[in-house]
Parts: sequence; structure tokens; C-alpha cells
Amino acid sequence: MTSDDKKAARPRLTTKEIVKKGSIIGAIVTVPSLAVFFAVWVVLDDMMIGAVSGVITHFVAMGFSLKVSKRLLLGGGEPSPSGS
Repeated sequence: MTSDDKKAARPRLTTKEIVKKGSIIGAIVTVPSLAVFFAVWVVLDDMMIGAVSGVITHFVAMGFSLKVSKRLLLGGGEPSPSGS
């Protein structure tokens, strides 16, 4: 199967689906970052440590969202019929 065949076989996403799935990915990235930032800031009463831990969490969540976005937008994760 060529790459043109794969593109033709993949269903097109509507604007509504893109917005919905993009919002899910955005929430996956931002909610943990903000939660860690505010939790560390409140517990330790130090905004800089909270900001640094929030940034670290943000980049970890971005790496995780890459896998989620491939599964949501491209349909990756379903086994191919040929088994490869």
C-alpha cells in the first residue's frame, strides 16, 4: 500500500472534530501543568519552585500528548489488517 493509498483510505476530519480533539489535547497539556504549579506554590509558598516544576510537568505532558494526538487524529494504534 503506497502513501497515496493510505491517505485516500483515511477518513477526512471535519472542523468540528479537529476543534474537539485539539481541545482535548490542549487540556492534556495545560491542566497537569497548572495543577502542579498551583499545588507546589500553595504547599511550599514559593512561586519560582512552582513555576519550574510546572514547566517540567508541561514538557512531560507535551511528550505524552504527542502519543495521544497520533491516536486521536491519525487513528494510530489500531492494528493493521496485514498484522504488521
